[in-house]
Amino acid sequence: MHASTKPALALADIQALARGDMAAVDALIRERLASDVVLINQVAEYIIGAGGKRLRPMLLLLATRALAPHADNGTDTRAHQLAAVIEFIHTSTLLHDDVVDESDLRRGRRTANAVWGNAASVLVGDFLYSRSFQMMVGLDSMPVMQILADTTNRIAEGEVLQLLHVRNPDTDEAAYLRVIERKTAVLFAAATRLGALLAGADASVQQKLHDYGLNLGYAFQIADDVLDYASDADTLGKNLGDDLAEGKATLPLIHAIRHTDVDTAATLRKAIEEGDSDALPAVLAAIHATGGLDYSRQRARDYAALAGQALDGLGDNEYVGALRGLAGYAVNRDH
Repeated sequence: MHASTKPALALADIQALARGDMAAVDALIRERLASDVVLINQVAEYIIGAGGKRLRPMLLLLATRALAPHADNGTDTRAHQLAAVIEFIHTSTLLHDDVVDESDLRRGRRTANAVWGNAASVLVGDFLYSRSFQMMVGLDSMPVMQILADTTNRIAEGEVLQLLHVRNPDTDEAAYLRVIERKTAVLFAAATRLGALLAGADASVQQKLHDYGLNLGYAFQIADDVLDYASDADTLGKNLGDDLAEGKATLPLIHAIRHTDVDTAATLRKAIEEGDSDALPAVLAAIHATGGLDYSRQRARDYAALAGQALDGLGDNEYVGALRGLAGYAVNRDH
C-alpha cells in the first residue's frame, strides 16, 4: 500500500468535480419527493430546499468514481438513485432530531417543526424513510438493502442512545463516541461502502471505503461539536451553545469536566443537568481553561488522518483526491 502523491482537493474543486452527478441527484430527489399529499410536498421541499452541502450523497458518488472513473450509464444511474436514498435517510433523521431536540434553527432558517409543528415533522420524516426504502427495493440488490437496513437500524439506536444521555453529566468520551458512531459515522460509512459496491470493488476495498467513511464521520461530528462552542450564530446557522441548552455533553465539555477542579466540575455538571444556557459563559471559560477545544480538534484531526490512511493504495485519480480533500475539509471548516 502506498500513500497518495497528489494533493488533496479543496472543497470548491470537489464540488465542481461532482457538479454533474449532483445535479442529476437533485433532479431525482425532487422527482421522488412528489406526493399527492400537499403537506408532504411543502415540508419535504422546505427541508430539502434548504440546501446544505449534500455531503453524504456526494461521498457515495465520489467513492463510486474513485474506483470506477469511467463507469457506464447503468452504474451512473444506480449511483444517482442510491445517493438520493442516502439524502432522504439523512433528511428524515434531521426532521426527527429537530423534534427531539426541540430545535428552532437549522442552517440559519427556522426548522420544519418550528414552522409546521412536531407532528407534521415526524410524519414527513417517516414518509422520507419509507420513500428511501421504496427506492432501494427498486434497485433489486440484496447487498444494497442489507447495508441500508443495517445502517438505518444503527441510526435509530443512536437516536435512542443520545436520548438516554440527554442531561446526563456522567456521559464520558467513550459513551459520546458510541452515540456519534451511530448518529453520524455509520451513514457516512454506508455512503462510501455503497459507492465501492456499485463500482464492483472486492470485499477488502469495500471495507477500506467503509473505514474511510466511518472515520470521516467521526471527524466531521467532533468538529461540528467544537463549532458549537467556538463559532457564532451567523456563521454556524444555529444558536451558539445549543448543545448545552439541549443538555448534550459533547467532547469539549466532557474534557473540561474531566480536567477542571471539583467546584467548576460541579458547576458544569449542573449546567448539563438543567440544560442551562445562562451558564454558557462559565462553561466556555472552563472549556478554554482546560484546552477542551484544542483537545477535541486534535481528536477530530486524528480521525481525519485515519480516514486518509484508509485510502492508501487506491490510486491517485482526482476522485480519490476529492475524498482526501473532504477529510481535510471536515476538520478545517467554520460551519
